[in-house]
Amino acid sequence: MMITHDTRCALDAVVDLLNTAPEGEAPGSPDALTDPAALREFTARHAISGVGALDDADLAAVRALRTRFAEVFAAPDDRNAAELLNTLITSAGTTPQLTDHDGYDWHVHYFAPGASVAHHLAADCGMALAFLVVAGERERLRRCEAPGCRHTFVDLSRNRSRRYCSSRTCGNRLHVAAYRARQREAAD
Repeated sequence: MMITHDTRCALDAVVDLLNTAPEGEAPGSPDALTDPAALREFTARHAISGVGALDDADLAAVRALRTRFAEVFAAPDDRNAAELLNTLITSAGTTPQLTDHDGYDWHVHYFAPGASVAHHLAADCGMALAFLVVAGERERLRRCEAPGCRHTFVDLSRNRSRRYCSSRTCGNRLHVAAYRARQREAAD
């Protein structure tokens, strides 16, 4: 499956956005988007272009958007996911434009010039998710299978076999636990 650089960046941003939610790590975990400064950090981490001053209204809009993206990940089928994405993308006032800024080759921005950060994310991330639906690859939108972890991720492995948000943390933790259980069983 070919994914362009800008689509991959948008997928990374939507996954990171979803994982900022309180339920992203474990029940009772804190919200990582606590104030406009945290939102500014998020936009800087993902090199979101054209972001001006951020305030509490932007924070509230992005948190609401995060909930809508979570609904797309949880959609029971492609038709429901498509309906959710169509509504989300339409609400962003999508205006596709070719651009080649900041040293990147030509790519498409879907947000309107001067759009709020929430509309920017809704348009670009919504379109990236829409591309997965169009390609018949929505099953790549997943939640980590490790107990106690609810992180989301996009499984871009060739055979769609990824089960954990991170093989270095969740996957390794489960493999070590299974190894230790086998060792204890063998010792008995």
